[in-house]
Amino acid sequence: MDSYAATRARLEHYFDRTAAATWERLTSDAPVSRVRATVRAGRDTMRAALLARLPDDLSGLRILDAGAGAGQMTEELAGRGAEVVAADISPALLAVARRRIPAALHPRVTFVAGDMLDDGLGIFDAVVAMDSLIHYAAPDIAGALARLARRTRGPVLFTIAPRTPALSLMWLAGKAFPRADRSPAIVPHADAVIARALAAAGVRRRLVRVVRIARGFYISQAMELAA
Repeated sequence: MDSYAATRARLEHYFDRTAAATWERLTSDAPVSRVRATVRAGRDTMRAALLARLPDDLSGLRILDAGAGAGQMTEELAGRGAEVVAADISPALLAVARRRIPAALHPRVTFVAGDMLDDGLGIFDAVVAMDSLIHYAAPDIAGALARLARRTRGPVLFTIAPRTPALSLMWLAGKAFPRADRSPAIVPHADAVIARALAAAGVRRRLVRVVRIARGFYISQAMELAA
């Protein structure tokens, strides 16, 4: 299995050079195919579910949007009053976020093009990592969460790709495409596998299963490392 660094490099190439325009469209209100419409709807539902785990008033809190992409989560967090660090490996998608997020919210947002795990980003009151760890092996997910948890006073909210028959079939089907045509593989995991990997990584926080969202081609599961 590829290391975290190797997978991150592949994701950076995909999101910044290959699929930036596709993701810009997907995260807008522009017309998309039926398949992508299910992904858009699923992501909207998941974003709302993660936000529901946080207070409505986030004034005075510093929150990391880990894998901020085109900035939809960042805008919601800043709109609630949070000071948001929007970190993403794709400068192209962060440029989209800068354009889309209302100017009135920009003073509350720090855009960072780089590794969302960088210790230099500082201490946070909460972390939200929506669909930014779904391409990684369980030990890499656990290692990433361990690094984030050490610098986070409150909850670490994240998503995994759940091991379901439908998602496993999609994963196998994706491997049939020529390597040059593939999007980065989504790696399905069972809850117990993530729990064991977290324990092995020395994470002692309580792992809470929040919700599973299935909308057509979007299948994702929200989890929380409780404070």
